[in-house]
Amino acid sequence: MSKEFRILVVDDEKNILDVVKAYLEKEGFDIITAMDGETALNILSKETIHLVVLDLMLPKLTGEEVCHRIRASSDIPIIMLTAKADEDDKIEGISIGADDYLTKPFSARELVVRVRALLRRAYREHSPLADIMSFNNGDLEVDVQKMLVKKQGQPVNLTTNEFKVLATLLINPGQVFSRQHLVDKAFGMDYEGFDRTMDTYIKNIRQKIEDNPKEPAYIHTIYGVGYKFSEQAAEVKQ
Repeated sequence: MSKEFRILVVDDEKNILDVVKAYLEKEGFDIITAMDGETALNILSKETIHLVVLDLMLPKLTGEEVCHRIRASSDIPIIMLTAKADEDDKIEGISIGADDYLTKPFSARELVVRVRALLRRAYREHSPLADIMSFNNGDLEVDVQKMLVKKQGQPVNLTTNEFKVLATLLINPGQVFSRQHLVDKAFGMDYEGFDRTMDTYIKNIRQKIEDNPKEPAYIHTIYGVGYKFSEQAAEVKQ
């Protein structure tokens, strides 16, 4: 793991921010910090973040509220930091969307271990995240991290949601997704759209990346089930 993973650390105690930042940067991670909930959400709206270390006791917006808002649109991994050690508090933290929970005072070394473990679980099917994925001798190229797509060397203009759908399919070549599973995987389980909107996204993506959308080489329809990205198309992650 390296600089391809960007971590947002949110805590209103500067000494904790400094220590956590130093330890994680030493391990090769790219670190962004925030000292309140509003700043954290603003960063998340503008930057590509792969994991959030989130304190619960924050000014402006609580950690719980920040977690709720993140989960409304994303399944990004979240590690909660808190001084609350009760079992009920931990259960509550997990129930609102945290993936892991660390009680203050904590060992920075333990936090590093948990960060690494959570990133491995969350991105094992994305790795290597920063690479360009090339298909059919360069006919289609996708940079997952930068959200760039090229067809025969020319940029393809996908919407954010279209890109999320394409990325979910192509990093799991051969896996058949039902419409609902694809919605959950691409947009998070709290997405309020209907699973049938997936048909529209797929149609639009095919129009942009397929030579013949009626006979697609990349995104195949599995009738009565859903969609998959062709194994035969998958090539090299450069």
